[in-house]
Order: sequence, then structure tokens, then C-alpha cells
Amino acid sequence: MGVSSGAGPQGKITDVPGMRVGHQQKSDGGWLSGMTVVLPPAGTVGSVDVRGGGPGTHETDALDPTTLVRTVDAVVLTGGSAYGLVTAHGVQRWCEQQGRGFAVAGGVVPIVPAAAIFDLGRGGDFSARPYEAMGYAAAAAAGAQTEGHDVERGNVGAGTGAVIGRGKYKGGVGTASVFLENGVVVGALAVVNALGQPGVEPVETKAGDFDGLNQRDDKLNQRDAPPALNTTLVVVATNAVLDVAECKRTASAAHAGLARALNPSHTLADGDTVFCLATGGQELDRSTEAARQISLITLQSAAADVVRLAILDGISSAQAVTTPAGEFGAYPGDLR
Repeated sequence: MGVSSGAGPQGKITDVPGMRVGHQQKSDGGWLSGMTVVLPPAGTVGSVDVRGGGPGTHETDALDPTTLVRTVDAVVLTGGSAYGLVTAHGVQRWCEQQGRGFAVAGGVVPIVPAAAIFDLGRGGDFSARPYEAMGYAAAAAAGAQTEGHDVERGNVGAGTGAVIGRGKYKGGVGTASVFLENGVVVGALAVVNALGQPGVEPVETKAGDFDGLNQRDDKLNQRDAPPALNTTLVVVATNAVLDVAECKRTASAAHAGLARALNPSHTLADGDTVFCLATGGQELDRSTEAARQISLITLQSAAADVVRLAILDGISSAQAVTTPAGEFGAYPGDLR
């Protein structure tokens, strides 16, 4: 089953029909942080898989295949570590005003899972982190976008304060998509804020240090300091018809793309999290059990590929930044 890349350098998550993205960020006055909303069409099914050892998440338990809720109204990716998860409340408020949510007596309860990266203090002020109103504004911005809109990349949204390589290089937001011959589209959006960096060469380390991870020499990254706190966040979206369990398995398979793009990945100091959203516009071949398996394996393999592309796009799109907390350079070369 063939695969072709999407429009642009390697496409974008909004190549999946109905998907929209909104960003909010600040990068002055001690700030270097922001947040991103991925807004799917109504009725989108979703799940999540968390692999990192230091996750910061909100409402991810609701996406387990054994729970009541099947659909997702928005996904929040935010800076500010656990503090930034409050932005999900603003997104939830916007969704409620639009009538988006799980129907209950008297109204709706929007299902808005969220995950955070650690970027506290990177602009110089530890208390400068995303707040509820930024979530509302990002959701409104996403809702105002047109079908198939371009997605800003690099130092935007949740990627504003992202870094990689233990703080040596700037990370950011990246996106990509692939088109399968059966009409399925798979897109991804990544926020790359990793302990590791691109490459698959073995990392030489000594007990207790991280020589192979481009350790910085400034006060915030002394040789005897603990590893910096990080996290790469990903939303995979597809127009395929998937149930919650299949979304869960697709999110799990997509983590392979994260491991291919970043070395090391899924460490104790990363909170690596992948969401999967299925909008349900394109049926898979389920005429036989063999056909069903082939269709799902093909889709999930594509998900891993598109995650790798989105991560490399995020690193290549990021621009160097200097703040009172330090200098974060652009990664050399274009990885796309």
C-alpha cells in the first residue's frame, strides 16, 4: 500500500480534513513559553499513550479504551510544566460555548486532554507560564481557521520555550503528513523539547554524566546537576475510522517515530506523550481478518513515519534564542 507525502516540505496535520491548530505564546518580559490547541471535528475518537518517565498530563485517563468517553473535543499541548495545564480550562470554556462536549443533563462537558513540556524559567522568569486565558485564545484562534490551513512551525505555541540536547539547541513545533493509496491521511504535530537530539549513533557516557548529550557549562547545567526536565509531545491525526482501542494502539506504534528521531528518547527525564485522533471519514478494509490487520499495520507504520518527520521539522524550523537564562542555538543543518 503506497505512501505519498503531503503538500509543503512534508505536509501538515491539517491535511487531515477538519483538523485545525491554534497557538498562543509570549517571548518577552521574562517569558519564553506558550501553548497549542489541536481542534478536531466533532465526533473525533481519541486515545493516548504515555512513555516518558516524567509526564505532566490532564484528563488522559478518560481516553483509556475501557472508559465511558469515546470522543475528544480538543487536545492541549502546553509549556509551563504542570502549571501550564490550567490552559485546558480555557479551552474547555471555549468548547462549552460552542456546544462541543459530552452531552449530559443541562449541557455538555468538553473532553479536553492536555500534556505539558518543562520550559520553566527559560525566558528568565520562573513564574512566566501559560494561563487559562491563553488556552481560550488559542482555541478561538483554531476555531477561526479555514479548512486545510497552514500551521505555524518552530518558535510558536508550546514550542516557544522548547529546547533539545540538554539545553544546547532550540526545539519547536513541527508538523507533517502522509497520504496512503486507500484514501487514508495521517498527519502529526510535534512539540520537541527533548533530553536527546537527532541521530542514531551510540551515545558515549560515563557513570553519572551526559557527555554525549551536548552538556552545557552554564550555571543551570553543571556537570553534577540532575538531567534537565524535558518532554516531546505529539498529536497524530487520521481520517480513518478507528475505535478507541485502535487509536490507543496507533498512538503506541507512533512512539517508534519518536525513538527514530531522537537519541535517547523516553527517558526518566522526558514525559513523552502521543495522542491519536481519528476523525472517521475513511473506512479501512475490514472485509477479512487479514485485510483488517494489514490496513491497521499500514496505518500505524505511517503514523510512526509521520511522527519522525514532524519532530525533525520542529527542530529544523526552530530559531536561536537568547534570554537571561541562556543561549539556545539553532540545530545545524536542515533535517527535513
